[in-house]
This record gives sequence, structure tokens and C-alpha cells, in this order.
Amino acid sequence: MQMSRTDTESRVPPGQRLTTGFPVLHHGEVPYYRDMRLWDLKLLGLVEENVTISYAEFMKLPRRKFVNDIHCVTAWSKLDNEWEGVAVATIMEKVKLKPEAKYVMLHAERGWTTNLPLEDFLRDTSFFALKHNGELLTPEHGYPVRMVVPHLYFWKSAKWLRAVEFRATDRPGFWERNGYHMYGDPWLEQRYDFE
Repeated sequence: MQMSRTDTESRVPPGQRLTTGFPVLHHGEVPYYRDMRLWDLKLLGLVEENVTISYAEFMKLPRRKFVNDIHCVTAWSKLDNEWEGVAVATIMEKVKLKPEAKYVMLHAERGWTTNLPLEDFLRDTSFFALKHNGELLTPEHGYPVRMVVPHLYFWKSAKWLRAVEFRATDRPGFWERNGYHMYGDPWLEQRYDFE
């Protein structure tokens, strides 16, 4: 079934233009992994006990297919992305949150960070991506694991993920400290916050 132009337009937030490509945008160098024994994912902060998941352990976790639209703060949108990844709910089985946890800070390679309210992190649509459109993520797109939070601008979908920190208070991450909006709702055009 082919979608009508009106159906497509209703999926594109204000100020965005469609692309069929997958533009590459990032700050700093792309990390390349030669020995996956050196990669792990840490779950820390306001949890009963910190957890470290090795690459081998992560790759054994159950995976799901996800389909979504993504919207970049630089004004491109890409519809009908097919992903394979690990649901946030699966990762959350590994930790017990303390009641004061209300926010998440995603930590990636090279000191890159971004913040999220806990409820956005826990949405059924948020996940840890391993594949995009049937192919393993490339290093430029976040290999081996990137967060995907499709209802927010795509900078919130941290590439090269290494840790999820649970926090009581919100704190700006890398791009938020450099003028990007603290939340980043594409439907409200929450691109920048210079106040």
C-alpha cells in the first residue's frame, strides 16, 4: 500500500525536509573498535547495584525489530527506518532503580553525553540499536550500539553508547551545554535554547 502525500506530510514535523539518505553528523572523531572485549555498557547511578554488560553478553540479549521515523535538528527527516535492537525493558531487567531516579544521562565515547527524562528513556519506542535497514550499524552511525529515541530530535539518540546513568536531577549533556534544547521535541521545534 502506497502512502499518500498527505499521510507522509503528517509524519514530518514543522521545518523538516525529507531525505532518503542517512546523513552523518557528529562532533569529533569516529571511534573504531578493534577488540570488542574492550567494549561494555555500564548501568550506574541511582540503581541498587551498578551493572556492566560485556559485548558478548549484550549480543546474547533478545532482540526486536523496530520501525520509526527519525528527525534531525539540522532539519532532515527520514521515514520508515527499520532497526534491530534490544528493548530498553530488556536492559532494565538488569537493574533495580532507586525511587529518586527521574532522569537519564547517556554517556558515549569521547566524553559525549545527552540527557533524557527517565519516562522518555523507558518508552516502548526507545531501544538500543545494533542494525539499521538490515545492516550492522557503521562506525559513522554509532557501531556497535546506539540509543534510539525516535520521538525526540536525533541528537538524543546517542551514538557509540557506553553508559546509562540514572539521576535524580536533570543536567545538560554535550550539545545541551552548547545551545541545544534540553528536551528536543521536533513537533514543537525545540531545536535550540539560548536563553
